[in-house]
Amino acid sequence: MTQQIWDVVIVGAGPIGGRCATLLSERGHSVLLLEEHSEVGRPFQCAGLVNPRAMESVSLEETILQEIDGALIHGPSGTMVPVGEENNPRTFVVCRKRFDQGVVQQSLQAGATLWLNSKPINATTDDSGVQLTVDNDGEIIEINCKLLLGCDGAHSWTRRYFKMGKPKELMIGFQAEVVGYQSDKRWLEMYSGSKVAPGFFAWVIPSGFDTHRIGIWSTAGHLDGRSVEQCYHDLINHPLWVERFSGVKETARYCGPIPCGMVKSPVKNRVMLIGDAAGMSKPTTGGGIGPGFKQIELVIDALSTAIDENRLSKNHLHKITSKHWSDMKRSQDKARALRDLLVSNCTDDELDKHFENFSKPEVLELINSIGDIEKPVPLGMALLKKVPAFRKLALKAGVKLLFT
Repeated sequence: MTQQIWDVVIVGAGPIGGRCATLLSERGHSVLLLEEHSEVGRPFQCAGLVNPRAMESVSLEETILQEIDGALIHGPSGTMVPVGEENNPRTFVVCRKRFDQGVVQQSLQAGATLWLNSKPINATTDDSGVQLTVDNDGEIIEINCKLLLGCDGAHSWTRRYFKMGKPKELMIGFQAEVVGYQSDKRWLEMYSGSKVAPGFFAWVIPSGFDTHRIGIWSTAGHLDGRSVEQCYHDLINHPLWVERFSGVKETARYCGPIPCGMVKSPVKNRVMLIGDAAGMSKPTTGGGIGPGFKQIELVIDALSTAIDENRLSKNHLHKITSKHWSDMKRSQDKARALRDLLVSNCTDDELDKHFENFSKPEVLELINSIGDIEKPVPLGMALLKKVPAFRKLALKAGVKLLFT
């Protein structure tokens, strides 16, 4: 067996792992990336949206398939609310394989090392470091490192192995890549209602010439025994919208969990979780790349110093992360509370009433002046405070937000 010594070992060579590896390598640390698959960027299990801030941080504009100016949001009975502005991109649809590979390539250029077909199978921590046993393409290798970063997604081995808790909420997602759907290429569409996306929403995202990604997400509790695949079929056969889906032909299918709600223990002695592994996906959209990038960028300088000084106990890692990550968690919890109030815990009749109010010109003006897919809390609070029809919800919202 071969002995290997590193400053940091990162489990998972997705965009979050690749971004962590880049930032740490740029600061002079020796970094090893472990990827269990034979190539970076596969399997693809995401809607493929990257917000402008995250895109700016990695400058991978060549991976963009389509700019998105906004969303056309459909209520259960068909009321449509447009959110956005023509030729003012709110987010980008990317080729996830090229994007993931681009982020990881940046880490390699910064000095990181990548092992494909590699996964940890055992680990112990003590005051001297982390002792990690890795299956590297069938060869068992013993590795020592100062810090282990779990960037290994919703099914995180790191989180489970070190018993770091579970995400507060776990959504189930299903997506199909299709051709033949007709839409405005710069606008995504969202559909709501108990028949097609109980408690949440379905989406249709333009992803290039004549291609779209149609997806559903929900939770086991809201599905009440149904599957997200059944919801997908109910969407494309819905009487209100069946005609627009009539020419659709599938080219691929994906399914996977979406973890929202930071885990109880995102740090332990010499171990840290980042991104989906920590439950950092947004509860309003399910997006995880932006929060994951932000999570590591907030602490990278202090973390780099801690690695240099070999001060990586649970208490010290908690001191580094607690302020920034607690703020992120509070924002996440408030967004979830507002989502539940306005969408998830509503009947279809209540949702239709909300959409009738959303579609009023003065409310649309408010939505488009304040609305930000990355910051839903200010918009939600503005709707409760400034729209008379939502004032009955304001007291209930206040109670919810008081305890988040």
